[in-house]
Amino acid sequence: MGKMRRKADLPSKTCATCGRPFAWRKKWAKVWDEVKYCSDRCRGQARSASFSRKS
Repeated sequence: MGKMRRKADLPSKTCATCGRPFAWRKKWAKVWDEVKYCSDRCRGQARSASFSRKS
């Protein structure tokens, strides 16, 4: 079994939509540089905002 880490020791980013900080997750290991949003909800809000700006 691997070495356990505390959540405070993991890298974190700020969400582009809501501005809240969020921590690294194992499922984002390969794409961490591309992750911008903390959740599907924030990603959806960003998409809907971009569509409304174009109209």
